[in-house]
Amino acid sequence: MANIDVVDLGGKKVGELELASEVFDPSQINEALLWEAVKHYRAALRQGTHATKNRKLVSGSGKKLWKQKGTGRARIGSVRSPLWRHGGTVHGPQPRSYDYAFPRKKLLGALRAALAAKLQDGQLTVVDSLELQEAKTKQYRAALDKLEAKKTTLIVESTKTLSENLYLGARNLAGVELVLGSEVHPYDLLRYERAIFSKTALEQLQESLKKTVSKRKLAAAKEVA
Repeated sequence: MANIDVVDLGGKKVGELELASEVFDPSQINEALLWEAVKHYRAALRQGTHATKNRKLVSGSGKKLWKQKGTGRARIGSVRSPLWRHGGTVHGPQPRSYDYAFPRKKLLGALRAALAAKLQDGQLTVVDSLELQEAKTKQYRAALDKLEAKKTTLIVESTKTLSENLYLGARNLAGVELVLGSEVHPYDLLRYERAIFSKTALEQLQESLKKTVSKRKLAAAKEVA
């Protein structure tokens, strides 16, 4: 598989990183799988607090308004009947969770597809280190501009190398989100225009994704390479 340049925060090349063919294979970009992953992620974000009042929750007496027979009027048992104005709602929405089970293999497959798509589009950058001497937002903004990340940007750092300076310096940048390599989601990679990985974070992520590739897919990837 091809290599990707590793640069510093000034945009200068300082090395190369070998990419795993099992993870960054362009043939595994599956738009349908990416759509499923995004749908599942957004469904889990829904609060599901919508509610309507049924006949036991609306205000009003439960007394029968008139006798059942003999008046010539339609029979009615309560002013809270759904047939009446200000009555209860029948089969209205009730609070519920929109989250549902999503197979882990499909999620990891979508993550590989999202990474491969970012690489193919030239929107993936690997930085040797994301550490700056000071936790200054202005300095991180200048560094992102040198990395040609002038619009929305996803910064991915490893848990081991995450520093307080990076957290404090990047948290107030508009259109920029900082996530850990162990928590990155396909939705994050698709939502932001450019993805910037630290070298350590990308190495750990691709190693974990390589372990989940089936033997059949591994053989097919080797044939393509």
